[in-house]
Amino acid sequence: MKHLVLAPQRTLLLLLAPYLIGAVGLFVLPGVLTLALAFTAYDGLAPPTWRGLQNFADLSIDPIFPTAVQNTVLFVIIGVPLRLLVMLGLALLFERERRGVRLYRSAIYMPTIIPDVAYALIWVWIYNPLYGPLNLLLGAAGLPAPAWLVQEDTALLALVGMLLFQIGEGFVVLLVGLHNIPAAYYDIARVDGGNRWQLFRHITLPLLLPWLVLLAIRDMIVLAQQTFVIVYLTTGGGPYYATTTLPLLAYEQVFDGLRFGHGAAIMLLTFLALGAVLLVGFGLVRWLQRDSR
Repeated sequence: MKHLVLAPQRTLLLLLAPYLIGAVGLFVLPGVLTLALAFTAYDGLAPPTWRGLQNFADLSIDPIFPTAVQNTVLFVIIGVPLRLLVMLGLALLFERERRGVRLYRSAIYMPTIIPDVAYALIWVWIYNPLYGPLNLLLGAAGLPAPAWLVQEDTALLALVGMLLFQIGEGFVVLLVGLHNIPAAYYDIARVDGGNRWQLFRHITLPLLLPWLVLLAIRDMIVLAQQTFVIVYLTTGGGPYYATTTLPLLAYEQVFDGLRFGHGAAIMLLTFLALGAVLLVGFGLVRWLQRDSR
């Protein structure tokens, strides 16, 4: 019978095997192929030829590449703080158990599970300049009703606004963080005369800061690389490259221009930048944890 009992390590490995196999097939192997193709010239027809750093040199003189970098950075800089503010505000609002709060929590999480294609098409209808509900409401209120997705000064902001509703995961994480704060801290602060703002400023915010940093890192990664479907279906990178991001540019290089090496080089640079963000973020989290002790 002893031989039938698996060691804990082997049991854990067996449980993780399906995930590990999927991760290798969907992430590790494509990552290795991307790394290799970034230094080659390959069109999908002829065998790849070695180019060294020439693909990166070509990107440095490509007039669209700096625009894509700028749009991606702006997308992250604008989107991440706004998403964190919305997550935090809703988590504070619906933290306490009361009548109907579970329904509200479910409603907040619901947009997160909508497939990206369906979600993008819903927002194409909402932003429609002629019969979309957003412009109808703005017109009824006497406010300007721009053509959101076809104007250079509003297209990127409109895409950021779409992602402010897909915050369910971060909302749940902050709810857990709030529930992990001992109630005794608030009781003692109230006895000392602390008001709501002081409780938030000196108790809630410092104890939630590591959670917020982790969510910020996660959102940077998500917004930098997983916005392809939304951008592709809503604006296609336009107008005049105003919403062209790095994932979309890599897609166009590979599937429109058959320049697999250039597309791989773009994704490699994106991954390196995200890796630097991860290192800085984890260092910041460790510093916060050490400082809190």
